[in-house]
Amino acid sequence: MTQTTAAAVRRDRVGRDWHDAKGVRYELNWIEDTGELYVMREPAPPEWADPFGGIHVRIDDKATFDSMTVAVVAHIDGRDKVESVLGGWLEAMEQPNSAEWLAERLRDAGVAVTPSN
Repeated sequence: MTQTTAAAVRRDRVGRDWHDAKGVRYELNWIEDTGELYVMREPAPPEWADPFGGIHVRIDDKATFDSMTVAVVAHIDGRDKVESVLGGWLEAMEQPNSAEWLAERLRDAGVAVTPSN
């Protein structure tokens, strides 16, 4: 079995300024070896739904959600397919609620991952 080190993993950033309707910022990355497309999500308001289908609720006033979270949102094999699915992403990212555009593209392409929570 071959062991892969973090330094050997090829990761491509596909924008770091995606935003949802609440203004939460996302960074989108793709890992070539696994085909995983994942978002790193900044801290968010106490109750909200992300455009990828995840529901997030703080349980009480003392509950914190003050760190970045990571979620795999799609599996896309091959750079050509990534470019096809995400065509126009740079312009779309600059629009309000751009994360919804992204989630819709992933669902329409049939590559979106269903949230586990």
